[in-house]
Amino acid sequence: MMPTATLNGIRLNYDVTGTGPLVVLVMGSGSPGRVWRTYQVPALVKAGFRVATFDNRGIAPSDESPDGITMDDLVADTAAVIEHLGGTPAHIVGTSMGARVVAELTLARPDLIDKAVLLAATGRPDPVAHTLNRGEQALIDEKVALPPQYAAAIKAILNLSPHTLADTERAQQWLDIFEYGATATPSVGVRAQLGMDRSRNRLADYAHITRPCLVVGFADDRMVPPALGREVATAIPGARYTEIEKCGHYGYLEQPDEVNRALIEFLTS
Repeated sequence: MMPTATLNGIRLNYDVTGTGPLVVLVMGSGSPGRVWRTYQVPALVKAGFRVATFDNRGIAPSDESPDGITMDDLVADTAAVIEHLGGTPAHIVGTSMGARVVAELTLARPDLIDKAVLLAATGRPDPVAHTLNRGEQALIDEKVALPPQYAAAIKAILNLSPHTLADTERAQQWLDIFEYGATATPSVGVRAQLGMDRSRNRLADYAHITRPCLVVGFADDRMVPPALGREVATAIPGARYTEIEKCGHYGYLEQPDEVNRALIEFLTS
């Protein structure tokens, strides 16, 4: 069982594996930290890192914060995890919402950060993502449950590459996973994450980030098109940008070897 600590005034569920320099992995909206353990944690541990994953507030058994969640909350939580583990300065990696957390933490607390990696990153509002987010909130608020098969197909189309979906066996494996997950009622914590304010354009502020950064785009990402990641890399002084082919928003699961190679090359350079 993963340990739980009271940090930044809430309970946070976390896990640490390996020895060496600390790498903290920050997951995206609605997903638990254990998602990283399939591919990224083993690769980073093998490369000589101590790797920490945790469940962001909103994801049980961390506190679900039903009264609301802000980006500042998530940033402060991540800072508290780093300080609790005593690995400063730490490397930090985040995807999607987690990438925004990484950027904001690197800006606010550069003393805690060695290098930062942002997967599927954006620094400004996007009208399509905003409308989808509002629709997801409305489904929960109006207690509308989509048929699991339909929900699975939509999730696959939005988050996976056409190259993955063209492989009948792989596509069915993903659909089975998504259909199983679609049977669960969204928690109050997931709803709180969806309700976060994402309206601020932060690209100009990212010009003040001083730590080395790598931005990774996923070529077939429909949720966060890679052009948005290139904007982030351009905004951050000296940031590197790389793009992984044949993967969508879940690129770290679709093309884990390529993603892990990019992470490790950057963190060890």
